[in-house]
Amino acid sequence: MVAFALKPTQILRGILATSLLSLMSLEVLTTAALGNPPPASVETKVKVPSTMTDKTFFNTDRYLKVPPNFSVSVYARITKARFMAVAPNGDLLVSQPSTGKVLIVRPNGSKDPIISDFVTGLRRPHDIVFHKIDNTTYVYISETHQINRFIYNSGDRIAKNRQIVVTGLPDSSTSELRGAYGHELKNIALDANHKLYVSIASTCNACKEDTVSTPKRGAIYQYNANGTNQRLFAQGLRNAEGLAFLPGTNDLWVVVNNRDEIRYPFNDSTGNYGKVIPSYVDNHPPEEFTKVRDGGNYGWPFCNPNPDTSTGLNNMPFDRDYQFNRDGSVNCNAMDRINKGIQAHSAPLGLTFLQNTRFPSLYSNGVVTGLHGSWNRQKKTGYRIAYFPWNSTTKTPGEEIDLVSGWLVPRTEEVWGRPVDMVVDLQGNLLISDDSSGTIYKLSYTPPGEVKVYRDPNLTGVSQSFPKNPGVYKANKGDLKVVGNDTISSLSVPAGTVVRVCQNETGGRCREFSAGDYKSLGSDFDNIISFIQVK
Repeated sequence: MVAFALKPTQILRGILATSLLSLMSLEVLTTAALGNPPPASVETKVKVPSTMTDKTFFNTDRYLKVPPNFSVSVYARITKARFMAVAPNGDLLVSQPSTGKVLIVRPNGSKDPIISDFVTGLRRPHDIVFHKIDNTTYVYISETHQINRFIYNSGDRIAKNRQIVVTGLPDSSTSELRGAYGHELKNIALDANHKLYVSIASTCNACKEDTVSTPKRGAIYQYNANGTNQRLFAQGLRNAEGLAFLPGTNDLWVVVNNRDEIRYPFNDSTGNYGKVIPSYVDNHPPEEFTKVRDGGNYGWPFCNPNPDTSTGLNNMPFDRDYQFNRDGSVNCNAMDRINKGIQAHSAPLGLTFLQNTRFPSLYSNGVVTGLHGSWNRQKKTGYRIAYFPWNSTTKTPGEEIDLVSGWLVPRTEEVWGRPVDMVVDLQGNLLISDDSSGTIYKLSYTPPGEVKVYRDPNLTGVSQSFPKNPGVYKANKGDLKVVGNDTISSLSVPAGTVVRVCQNETGGRCREFSAGDYKSLGSDFDNIISFIQVK
């Protein structure tokens, strides 16, 4: 529960006294008073533009479960979309390893976004990170065998000034691997000291060869931002996918896809020692969400985190791996414990901290990961966006809740989508990539009991909210500074409220709207409104 320095009523009176109630300031007040955020609980129809349906996906109504006051829409269709990054000007970059491309997705008013090639001809590009050094902004893009960076200027539609900063990374072309590398896609991150981190994932489910290779696999390496001074940073991480720094710190956190087909490690009375027991495999070993320290070793393939102790999925001790450490020759007590476990075989991929973004403030002190979904489990799991509230005192994640679920239909175990990565756009929406249906979703929040106006038709584009209590808002007073003067095209009005919109600040031609969603205010009113009255 958040503690107030003033009583909530005192804060509310102070804010109501001002001439403008912006969406952001209102959210900070109302959400801070409510404590922990609610999980996904509302079955919500996915809004799909008619131009984005096909015979396989969205040819029928689809539903996702989200928290109250959220909605989900399809923002773009991109085949096998993987990792994403929001450019400083708001454009969206999306990797497409299957085609060797990174695409750029640009807003197009009320129409479908414009999708074009940002860079082509890459070897299975995956992760994308914007990073500024002095006055130069770079966009880093990983390939399986190297890391590139391009000098970025605001509004660039194609990649320019390519620099190859890291070469020689192992992939399926590495001679010793003979064309086989199951986790060759690379993930990257950069810290505030301009250090570059590269995850070199394992080639296998579990094997010793990766622990003695050069470079080591199942490890993270650190470089200078220009690719010099390579050194081993941490190891024992089978497949670290989402690399991200806790905002305001140089604390590196990762999510890890752990091993499959684990053998029962206990020589006990069950007689299962060394056998692959499906009921045990279902929940072992957990996927990992952990802070990674310089010099750390996180156990793989010799030690596996055990979720069956009194601490559950928190700070788990290790069991010896039957295949590679049954004699205890590797000391599992010396390994760095995993901060937080995630249900085994969920396959976490992207990892995004929400602090310092415009995502609704009730959720903005937290982190999300995309659970891509299982194969090595009797009953499927994953296929959702997991949210962890953040403990700012201990700098550790709290208990996991669902932010978005429903790509897995529990009754039939039908899977119709597999989330990968998440980013927050400049308007505070969470964009979610899905490489199965080839979709970028937009998760949007509407504060309860508020009037919401949108720049574009169909309740899309930049939006601004106003309280439902009576008030007048004029463009020439700065009250419409979020959506802008003369740019309102659609409107949502809560129950028990009437909204009057007018052509100019002194009145003029006006129209009233009662409770409901209005995808258009009329061709004679769209984009001419300068006055709003909530009655």
